[in-house]
Amino acid sequence: MMVKRVEEHSFSIEMKSEHCVRRMSFLDKENGHVFFEGFLGELKNVSLVEGLMLEIEGTNGVLRVDITEKEMKNCLDAKKATVKGGGQ
Repeated sequence: MMVKRVEEHSFSIEMKSEHCVRRMSFLDKENGHVFFEGFLGELKNVSLVEGLMLEIEGTNGVLRVDITEKEMKNCLDAKKATVKGGGQ
């Protein structure tokens, strides 16, 4: 039996050096907002690992997001429909 996938999309950012991280901070301690900014560097590869994980690899690090091909397609199709319909 397959375990039902949680609808919260996890992500990870793996940086090769702290020098590639521009800023990481808790913007508002009261409500817990967090901000992370850095430089992935020159794009080396973009792939969908096993149809379940978007992986964007740069010379300085890798961004991984738990999102399926179907979910990406649905969001992109919805965006196209909004643009075609005159909305923004």
